[in-house]
Amino acid sequence: MATELLTIAVPFLTAFAIAMAFVPVARWLAFRTGIVAHPRRDRWHRGTVPLLGGVAMAAGTMLGAAVLGVVPALALPLAAALAMFLVGLVDDAFALKPATKLIAQIAMAATVLYFGYRLNWLESRLLDSVLTMVWIVGLTNAFNLLDNMDGLCAGIALIVAVMLIAGLAGGAAPERAGPPITFLALLAGSIAGFLVFNFPPAKIFMGDSGALLLGFSLATLTLGQEGVRGSRSDVLSIMAGPLFVLLIPIFDTTLVTVSRLLSGRSPAMGGRDHSSHRLVAIGLSERAAVLVLWFLAAVGGAIGVALRRAGDGVSMAAGGVFFVAMCGFAVYLSRVHVYEDLPADAPVTPLWGDFMYKQRIFEVLVDAMLTALAYYAVNQWYFDPEAYLGNAENFYRALPLVVAGQLVAFFIVGLYRGPWQYEAPRDALRIAGGVLLGTVGAQLALIVIYQYFSHSIPVFALYALSLTVLAVAFRRFERGVIRYFRGLTR
Repeated sequence: MATELLTIAVPFLTAFAIAMAFVPVARWLAFRTGIVAHPRRDRWHRGTVPLLGGVAMAAGTMLGAAVLGVVPALALPLAAALAMFLVGLVDDAFALKPATKLIAQIAMAATVLYFGYRLNWLESRLLDSVLTMVWIVGLTNAFNLLDNMDGLCAGIALIVAVMLIAGLAGGAAPERAGPPITFLALLAGSIAGFLVFNFPPAKIFMGDSGALLLGFSLATLTLGQEGVRGSRSDVLSIMAGPLFVLLIPIFDTTLVTVSRLLSGRSPAMGGRDHSSHRLVAIGLSERAAVLVLWFLAAVGGAIGVALRRAGDGVSMAAGGVFFVAMCGFAVYLSRVHVYEDLPADAPVTPLWGDFMYKQRIFEVLVDAMLTALAYYAVNQWYFDPEAYLGNAENFYRALPLVVAGQLVAFFIVGLYRGPWQYEAPRDALRIAGGVLLGTVGAQLALIVIYQYFSHSIPVFALYALSLTVLAVAFRRFERGVIRYFRGLTR
């Protein structure tokens, strides 16, 4: 244990010291060459800030690897990261066209793919290769978009790097995990050294050189060697691990892209419509907004690590609940007014916000997700792995009937009538009655259609209890969040 900590601490501290030393040099160089960010209408900062923070992070990572003598073992990730850093550096200095940057990103993603690194999520090599390319390019740009408020992108990247280290340290074989962990420790140390100067109010920005370096490096470090699909057959858990670790960059990019498209704007244009800006618009301070997103990134990362290591029913349930909560959070943020050319009382994305709210689609999706999670988690927890696998075919045949029956039962008891709110204990009793009706109805349907019981009586009872608790807890949570944010706007 002490040896493992040492192998992480030494590269981290080495890179941290180098990056800290290089930040003043990068600031001086940026002012001398005019590579600075001036205040603009579509940007958040109010003063002139140097842009070459990426130089300090690249120096910490590359020079740290050289000082520790690990360059040969990290040749591919270091070379790819250096190439992406140079593309960003040229963009900071000369403002490359978006198409030029995209071509460079695709070329570097193809290079990583050529050397046999893929997501290994799909059986089809062709489809998995295409998905890998989309993953690398998408996350590279997601981190670039996330660099919209002091300390936000660097803090999220540091959390992601730490969570990836935790996942690798507890999962892969030592001979495969060693080099990636060393690279992540170097990267994390460099980020931490830069973050000292980037936390609001920032004295330096990372620029595209830093954002592309971080996004590309972290995206490629979630890949595996060709043919290595992990130690579990549960592909969903394998996919969910990195998705949760990198949830905040994905969340922010999706929110911004959908909002801009539905508001008639180009997704490629800049703007003050990111999740961080929306949090400030409802009353949070800049630092508070950054800390909220750091916290959410840490929660998502912890769930991702748990899924990577175990992938058990409890981890899947926690992941599902968190994912649903983040979807609700996105719907709320999408209605925050950030576009000046829309009326003050209009939602930012009218189609998304009004359709989801008025048609009750979102709450139905929430209940479908919670039903599936409760059914899956109880089966995973109650049965040993061998018994669960032996009953897998019956489980997957029963799952659609259980979910559909539960939604119909909730409709029958009137859960979807009137405004969506939770008022204990009346609504709790209504939810419990709907769960009981749904589980009994699903059992009868399974007997008629498949001629078998899907549960023993203890599993039946645990499933009903779990779903009732989840449904009540989520509605209480949702109501509390809405009340809190409404209070901020008064």
